[in-house]
Amino acid sequence: MIRTFAELDLDPILLEAIEEMGFSRPTEIQAQAIPQALDARDILASAPTGTGKTASFAIPAIQYLLDFPRKKAGPARILILTPTRELAMQVAEQATALAKYTRLKVATITGGVTYDSHASTLAETQDIVVATPGRLMEYIEAERFDCRAIEWLVLDEADRMLDLGFGPTVDRLSAECRWRKQTLLFSATLEGRGVEGFTADLLKEPAELEAQPSTRERKKITQWYHRADDAAHKLNLLKHILTEQAQRTIVFVKTRERLGELRQQLDSAQIPCSWIQGEMPQDRRNNAISRFRDGSVNVLLATDVAARGIDLPDVSHVINYDLPRSADIYLHRIGRTARAGKKGIAISIVEAHDQPMMDRVGRYTKETIKERFIDGMRPTHKKPVFKKKKAEKRRQEKSGEEKERREKEIIAPE
Repeated sequence: MIRTFAELDLDPILLEAIEEMGFSRPTEIQAQAIPQALDARDILASAPTGTGKTASFAIPAIQYLLDFPRKKAGPARILILTPTRELAMQVAEQATALAKYTRLKVATITGGVTYDSHASTLAETQDIVVATPGRLMEYIEAERFDCRAIEWLVLDEADRMLDLGFGPTVDRLSAECRWRKQTLLFSATLEGRGVEGFTADLLKEPAELEAQPSTRERKKITQWYHRADDAAHKLNLLKHILTEQAQRTIVFVKTRERLGELRQQLDSAQIPCSWIQGEMPQDRRNNAISRFRDGSVNVLLATDVAARGIDLPDVSHVINYDLPRSADIYLHRIGRTARAGKKGIAISIVEAHDQPMMDRVGRYTKETIKERFIDGMRPTHKKPVFKKKKAEKRRQEKSGEEKERREKEIIAPE
C-alpha cells in the first residue's frame, strides 16, 4: 500500500500543492485509485463521503494533463459530472487548489448561473470542466460545448445521479464523449443502484476498488446513543442535546414529512434551524446551507438524499434523530463530522424498535457503541433484547456444519 504522495511519481509542482493543502498521506481510496488511473485504467470505485475521493480523481487527472500537455488552445479535456451544484463547486474548488502551480484552467457549468456567463467561459480554453448533467446537456444541444476533445470522463456520486433521475442524461453524455480514453466512476456503494442504472458500455474492464472510512478516521468520532421511551421523550432528549451540549449540528431525519414536523417543534421551542430536503428549489437550498455555513444558525435538519456530497466545515455533532435504514448510511452520516483532522461527536436517539439497527451498526463498524443517560431523562423501559429468528439461527448452524464438513474433507488423506 502506498504510504506517501511522493511514492506516486507525481510532478513536483503537483506535490507542492498537495502538501500545501495539508494532505499528509493518501487515504485508502486515494492509494488505490491514483496508481490505477495513472496506469490508464477505467475505475469503478466505492467510496463514502469523507474518504478523500475528490483528490483520488483530481490528482491523476491533473497529472495526466501535465504528462500530455495540449498543443493548441481548445475545449476541455477532462469532464467531471456531479449530481448537484454544491458538489460541483466543491470539486472545482479542490481541483483549482491542486492545479495552483500549473497553468491549467478549471471551469464549472451548473444551473443557477446565467447563460451568457457560461458562454464566455466556454469560449475560452478550458482544461477541466466540472458540470451537472442537465445543464451541460443544454449546452451540448445548443452546440456550445464540444465533447469530442474529452479524454477523461469522471462520474462523481454516480448513485446519487441515478436517485435524481440523471441516468438517461449521463448515458447520452457518455455517448457524446465516445472518443474518450478513460472513464472513472465513483459511487457511495457498488451494490444495487450504484452502477446498474447506467449502460453496460460506460466502463471498459474497470479496476474495481472499495474503500471504507479507516478505523483511525472513525476514532476521531465519539459515538454513543440515548434510548427514548416514546416520541415526546425523544424530542425532549434532542432539545436538551441541542441547547446544552452541541455547537454546530446536523440532525438527520428519514423523510421530508418528519423533517417538516421536527422543524415546527424546534421552532416552537425557539431553537433556530435551517433545513435541506429532496426536491427543494436550488436557491432555497443554497440559502439554507449558507446560513449554516456562516453561523447564522447552528442546527441544520437534513434527509439523507439532500445531504449527500455536501462538505460542511466545523460540524461538531451529528444527531441521528431517526436511524437510517442501513449501517452504511449510518457511516455516511457520521462522516459529516470530524473532517479535516478535527474531532466530532455522533449521537443516536433510539426508540425500542430501533434497537436491532443499533446492533447492526455495531457489527458493521466492528465497534461497541455505548449507551449514555441524561440526568432526569432516563428511559423507563428496559433495553429490548431481540432474539435471532429461528430460520436465521438454523441457517447459521447449517453453514457451521457445512464449514466443518469441508474442513474434514481438506484434512482427510487421499
